Amino acid sequence: MTNKDMLGRSCVVTREEALRRILEHAAVPSPAHESIPISSSLGRIVAVEVISPSELPAFARSTMDGYAVRSADTFGAGESLPALLNVIGDIPMGVIPDRAIEKGEIMKIATGGALPEGADAVVMLEHTHAVDERTIEITRPAGPIEHVVQPGDDLKKGEVILSRGHRMRPQDMAALASVGVTTIDVFARPKVAVISTGNELVPADASPAPGRIRDSNSYNLEGLILQSGGIPVRKGIISDDEDLLRTTVKDALKDCCLVLITGGSSVGAADHTAKVVESFGPPGVLVHGVSMRPGKPLIAGWAGTVPIFGLPGHPVAVAVSFEVFVRPVLARLTGEITLPVLEGISAYRVVRANLARSISSGPGREDHVRVFLEKRDGELWAVPVRGGSGLISTLVKAVGTVVVPLGTIGIEAGDEVEVRLF
Repeated sequence: MTNKDMLGRSCVVTREEALRRILEHAAVPSPAHESIPISSSLGRIVAVEVISPSELPAFARSTMDGYAVRSADTFGAGESLPALLNVIGDIPMGVIPDRAIEKGEIMKIATGGALPEGADAVVMLEHTHAVDERTIEITRPAGPIEHVVQPGDDLKKGEVILSRGHRMRPQDMAALASVGVTTIDVFARPKVAVISTGNELVPADASPAPGRIRDSNSYNLEGLILQSGGIPVRKGIISDDEDLLRTTVKDALKDCCLVLITGGSSVGAADHTAKVVESFGPPGVLVHGVSMRPGKPLIAGWAGTVPIFGLPGHPVAVAVSFEVFVRPVLARLTGEITLPVLEGISAYRVVRANLARSISSGPGREDHVRVFLEKRDGELWAVPVRGGSGLISTLVKAVGTVVVPLGTIGIEAGDEVEVRLF
């Protein structure tokens, strides 16, 4: 039987324990595949490893402007005793030379040009002097394969270019194009339902009456889902009604593989999220309360194979909870297997900076403090952003968070900290 706190709620757990419970049940089925042009593949997740169908480059080519030579003809060359070689022509770009070079011969070549048969090196223009129209002196010896890219140096035929689970980047698109691969199999993007709850909420384009506020969390989540490779599906604003919420979640489960509910995660008469999650059967609610700030009232559970998260209503708590708990699950739903999900943090960059102002933390919790960065005398400083988790402007000003670990009372000004960038 689950232990309860004094409010009748399952006891809060640490971030690590919450994430362990969540990921333990995140053995989601492999997403469907689809074949798309590489020009549309940026940010998508590779579903089937891509094998190079050919060698790259397909021919030996120069990496410098200079002369294609037989390296043996330059051995011992120097300023006082240059090697004298005969120029037999130029190598046009995009053309394989129609003749080989023999002993004592060289051909002028541009960067990217194809080496003629018999040549095994390129001498840079800077190491040559023209004696006359047909003769060049070489003042520095060239070693074999110097300034030359050999066939297959870049990619070998049969080599794995991209592995399953890799997120496509611009350079990956270029690599595929270079070997003639113009379509790629990727995982279908998962649909993520976004449900906003609360009698106080009105649409963003409405004028709220006194005591009511515009729904902003759904827009934040929409952006976060898109960044993570999902497709947000808005299910609208739902009043604090348990039956209506259950009906909305049931509808979302038909076509979405992840459900996010904002509001309705704290203890109170109008908060029905936990009851609704439990109503869909085991495993039900796995986490209800995490020892971190913001984000303590987080709910995480499963309806069959579909994860459901009840996110706190405050904007900052939504953002932090998504980064720490939702994004690792969404990474599995998208098919991305390279993300270090066990760390429970986003895959964004981490930078180190000096803390500009001391920050304190209460006992028994892990604090995620918003910060912005500034340069001072050439050093990077993390400046805490003042304001509660209900202030959306603090997220706008911040570039990331500094984590005060559980069991510490704070971090002193001047200490070096790790900033997890949004």
